[in-house]
Amino acid sequence: MSAHDVIEVITTKRDRGTLSDSQIDWVVDAYTQGQVADEQMSALAMAILLNGMERAEIARWTAAMIASGERMDFSSLSRPTSDKHSTGGVGDKITLPLAPLVAACGVAVPQLSGRGLGHTGGTLDKLESIPGWRAALSNAEMLAQLESVGAVICAAGDGLAPADKKLYALRDVTGTVEAIPLIASSIMSKKIAEGTGALVLDVKVGSGAFMKTAERARELAETMVALGTDAGVRTVALLTDMATPLGLTAGNAIEVQESVDVLAGGGPADVVELTLALAREMLQAAGRDDVDPADKLADGSAMDVWRAMIAAQGGDPDAALPVARERHVVTAPTSGVLTRLDAMAVGLAAWRLGAGRARKEDPVQAGAGVVWHARPGDRVEAGAPLFTLLTDTPERFDRALAALEGGYDVGDAATYTPAPLVIDRIA
Repeated sequence: MSAHDVIEVITTKRDRGTLSDSQIDWVVDAYTQGQVADEQMSALAMAILLNGMERAEIARWTAAMIASGERMDFSSLSRPTSDKHSTGGVGDKITLPLAPLVAACGVAVPQLSGRGLGHTGGTLDKLESIPGWRAALSNAEMLAQLESVGAVICAAGDGLAPADKKLYALRDVTGTVEAIPLIASSIMSKKIAEGTGALVLDVKVGSGAFMKTAERARELAETMVALGTDAGVRTVALLTDMATPLGLTAGNAIEVQESVDVLAGGGPADVVELTLALAREMLQAAGRDDVDPADKLADGSAMDVWRAMIAAQGGDPDAALPVARERHVVTAPTSGVLTRLDAMAVGLAAWRLGAGRARKEDPVQAGAGVVWHARPGDRVEAGAPLFTLLTDTPERFDRALAALEGGYDVGDAATYTPAPLVIDRIA
């Protein structure tokens, strides 16, 4: 005889009640074990989406998801740990330069990353464009690399929060992805189980982000910071702008190249700015704010860690990156100032060119993507290149061009107002 009945759990939330600790523990465990059917969990997820959850409920739900699997332990390392999670955006390659930069400052970075779905790129897809690099590491390999190199970017093992893996797939097909309690518990169950001592959240806001409004992004950030704090992880969140895509590239290999440019002391100003802002937060949360990460970019030590990190996972940091077979240049229609560049339009174009996937099992093209030759505020000349579209399959160009249509404006400098990259900090 089970402790609870699933219908009673569903109707409690349907009728705007508060789930008890034992109801939450039971339903998460029973669903993970296959004793609660998908259609029943779908009904509960929809009830949570519509009626919300209190802080204590979300904390208990997160704890139950963590309890469904293993917990990693980095206490044996000779340095503190700090991690970063981004809610995903367009051109968001920040993890790539950030992990080696923070490691160069004396803090270990255990970065468990994912693959792209839809218009947002996945960190693992980007790194897999480097010849030989592998995403799958055992826990022992991960620990050894954290001690020797200081940074690791790899796939999360099946042992971490298996309840989340099952529930995430269900939310994807039942219209319940947007439920803030479920987003927050999904992200934080994996991050807390991962065992990092400190966590910095990059919560994106704008057209190219999951959260389109600052209010929704702030609610998600506050929920996740509370979950981390309640679990004993020093957690801080930055709300950052994703109305405009980051940097000058959206794709896989081309984003790796841009990241290497940043590590070499160059790269687009916004990518450098956000990398340094997040690095400073990660170092402060780990108790190492005595080091200025800008110095480690300048002296080449962050690049040294990058090369060691790639090599440790079988990659060749000197290998040529894949290049798309076909390219199509879009020129500026008139002379003026680029006053708007819509992140969603660019992300959609990159996805349609083959840089992303529609289903988890789809392959991605390493060389596909979009390069833009100006950022909002830059002057452009009529007939000069504005975008370069890259793909191995030229029949994709038409749909990518359709995605970009209406996604940018060229006008008068007086109509352009720069927006701050970091909107707010929540701790």
